[in-house]
Order: sequence, then C-alpha cells, then structure tokens
Amino acid sequence: MVEEPKKIKMSKLISIIVNCYNGEKYLKQTLESIQKQNYTNWELIFWDNQSTDNSKAILKSFNESRFKYFYSEKFTSLYEARNLACKKCNGEFIAFLDCDDWWYDNFLSERESFFSSKQFKFSYSKFHFFFQKSNKFMINYEKEIPNGEVYDFLSRNYVVAISGLILRKDLLEKINFFNKEFNIIGDFDAVMKISKIEEAHVIQKPLLSIRIHGENFSDRHRKMSFKEFKKWYFFQERDSFFNKNKFSFQKKLLRLFIVSITPKFLKDLLKKK
Repeated sequence: MVEEPKKIKMSKLISIIVNCYNGEKYLKQTLESIQKQNYTNWELIFWDNQSTDNSKAILKSFNESRFKYFYSEKFTSLYEARNLACKKCNGEFIAFLDCDDWWYDNFLSERESFFSSKQFKFSYSKFHFFFQKSNKFMINYEKEIPNGEVYDFLSRNYVVAISGLILRKDLLEKINFFNKEFNIIGDFDAVMKISKIEEAHVIQKPLLSIRIHGENFSDRHRKMSFKEFKKWYFFQERDSFFNKNKFSFQKKLLRLFIVSITPKFLKDLLKKK
C-alpha cells in the first residue's frame, strides 16, 4: 500500500499568484498541483484579467477555501496584473505559477531552509520543459547552478522561470514591483534587478514543469520577446553590472533577433524553391 505524502504546515504563509486570461485549457492541472502541495500554509491569489472562457468556473469547482478569486476591473498588461495581484497578498513570501505550468508536490516544502533564512530573499529551482506536442520532458540546465551572487551567471545563463520563483514580498516592494510596460520579459527584468542587491537560494533539482505549446511559442511571442529585450537592453547602458556583462547580453539580443525572424525567413526561402 502506497502511503500518502506527509502534509507539512509551517508558520510562514506563502501567497501564490496565478494570473489568468482565458487559461481554461491547462488550468485544472495547474490548480491541482497547488492543492496537492505537501506544505499547506498557503493562499492562492487568482487574478482574472477579464477572461471570457471557463477559467472562473474551473477555479470555483475546487471548492477550496484557500483559493481567492479576484476579477480585474479592466484588462491590463500581464505585469500590471501581477502588481495588482501582489497587493492582495497576505503572505511574507510570494510565489508565481502561470496557468499552463504545474508544480510538483514538494515545490514549497523543499524551501523550508529558505523560508527561515536571513541570508536569502529569493529562491528558484531547476525545472523541466514539457513539450506538449511531443509529450516529452527536458531539464532546463544540466550543470550545477550557483547560489549567492548570481547576476554575472544569469547574464550568461538565464535559468529562472517565473513559475519557479519565490521571493519575500518586501523585496518586490524594494524594486517597485514589476515594470508594467512589459508583457513578456517583466520577470527577467525583475530578477536581474533583484540579483544586483540580494543573494539567490537555488535548488539543484527540478520542482516544476514549464509547458511549451503553440500559444506561448508563437511567431508573435518571439517577435515581442526580441522587441522588449531590445528596449530593456538600451535602458541598461549606464549600469555598471550591465556593462561588466554587456557581451553576454549582446549575444542574447542577437539570439532573440535570429529566433524572431527565423520562421518568416524559412517561409520566404521555401517560397523561392
């Protein structure tokens, strides 16, 4: 007989933010992964950015008292929606989970030492990419990821997923929350700001899966990623941390440019043949 995993209730309340806009397709699995957490002292802040599908009904079907539903008064950018959701959080720590990703049961309980740490104010782990079309998993980074001061490392190897990030609420307040001008790279911008001033707590095993599917890897998404990163790049020109790692960011900008034009380039090439 297989024993049920032990449920762990610790003193620290964790606020989990799920931002949703028409996310019904994978939402049930996302919410189930929160409800199954071994660590039980959490609240879910579900921010509905004016969805027109069944997202609300799926959430309400759980009949879970720790699930808190908020409907946005207006449609906003993703990172403005994240900021609005942050203001509803009661926890000392905030975690994020996109409505097409899912956590493993020990996602929160593996952070026990982090929750009591005075050294670290943000934490992330390795994760699996899950490719929806092929039904295959792949780890995001095979080598060991450094703890502590990580800005230089992240400039070369950005290994943080927003769905794998947990941080102290006061740290988000310190960087003035997310830049609401972004729709795709706002979490990258926030993590790079944080890594200049705080040390990272890193877990060396995958604790979640990031789903790769048509909607989040479209031509439009790739072009917007390049456009936003280019905007971010030119805002950093006078920053000493940035200038120390400028070549790494230039390579990233070039990769994003190539990815943004490749689909159209291939289509044009095929037309010529």
